[in-house]
Amino acid sequence: MTDSLAPTVDSDLIVRIGGRGDGVTGDGRFVPFGVPGDRIGDDGMLVPGPDHLAPPCRHYPECGGCQLQHVSDPAYERWAIDRIVSALAGIPIGHIEPIHLSPPRSRRRASLRAVKRGGQLTLGFNAEASHRIVDLHECHVLRPELFALVAPLRRLLGGILGDGRAAGVTLTLTDAGIDVLLAGIEATTLKQIERLTAFADAQALARLAVDNEDGLTIISERAQPTLRFAGVPVALPPAAFLQATADGEAALVAAVLAATIGAPRIADLFCGLGTFALPLAVRGARVLAADAAGTAVAALLPAARAAGLKLITEHRDLFRNPMAGPELDRFDAVVIDPPRAGAAAQTAALAASKVPLVVAVSCNPSTFARDARTLVDAGYDLQRLWPVGQFRWSTHVELVARFVRRR
Repeated sequence: MTDSLAPTVDSDLIVRIGGRGDGVTGDGRFVPFGVPGDRIGDDGMLVPGPDHLAPPCRHYPECGGCQLQHVSDPAYERWAIDRIVSALAGIPIGHIEPIHLSPPRSRRRASLRAVKRGGQLTLGFNAEASHRIVDLHECHVLRPELFALVAPLRRLLGGILGDGRAAGVTLTLTDAGIDVLLAGIEATTLKQIERLTAFADAQALARLAVDNEDGLTIISERAQPTLRFAGVPVALPPAAFLQATADGEAALVAAVLAATIGAPRIADLFCGLGTFALPLAVRGARVLAADAAGTAVAALLPAARAAGLKLITEHRDLFRNPMAGPELDRFDAVVIDPPRAGAAAQTAALAASKVPLVVAVSCNPSTFARDARTLVDAGYDLQRLWPVGQFRWSTHVELVARFVRRR
């Protein structure tokens, strides 16, 4: 007896996008650049559907900076939320807010690579799944101020690097101007230093620093690079972590503020420069901000003091020495924003604590799901979730989640 009511699988229809950006057909095949609604035609070619767009950038899909320029915003938003929900694998979610998607040309921080071969200098992002560099001649994710520096940097590095040599370039747009960090560049002779200083002056850089085997050296500092968090200026140390876009940062901060409303004593773990700690303190909370990044913590404390905030800092490796027991139980809420690997040990300590409210910020749905399961199994409910897509056109998704301990 056959089951005539069994659903028919349309094997040629793209029904979803996989975690790495490929389309997936109804029968589970992966199709590069497929978007839900696309079809595989009789000739084996992809027939675009209504959510399949022409990518705006000439470097796409060769450049690894973007994976989803061919996907419409509504389809991307559905995919991003589905990726988070799928990772959570059955963990109940009380409410999911609409996703916040940062606009094009909004990335204020980027890491590029440069290499010189055959007398030619190539500067840009790595090609997708490759160490080869795509020479950047247009970019739809970088802030225009940062992209305008690509050509001058190409000329500078072309004259500095020897053939076969490579360098790293980190660009950050701050309130005082652009901060440039060059990795692997020689800056020991007077001629080398003068050349770099002249470049910094010509481009009106806020700061130019070099990081090589001799350590990190500030070559030029026309103005101290600063950033404002809830209106509080913080001096930016070279190479410090920073959210990629101001727009995405604002969405994450708004979610953390909404998730912690009413909590008078808050611990901010993996606090960095104070992205969340300062807005929480400005709102009136007493905040303990902890992080292993000594330069970031050292920049945060004087900024909080100058603003008269009730904020103290602790330089602490939360991976090796997680906050636990009575240390945690004195807080009404804990905000935790670990790197992509998550924070298994610190989450386990939170799970064993009496903290009534945990607010998790994550840039990796997979490790977030692992840590969320630890909290849920220990008696927390995932009450509310805010998805954020600040890395536009990439497979990188961020989120804020509110966990409340069941009484």
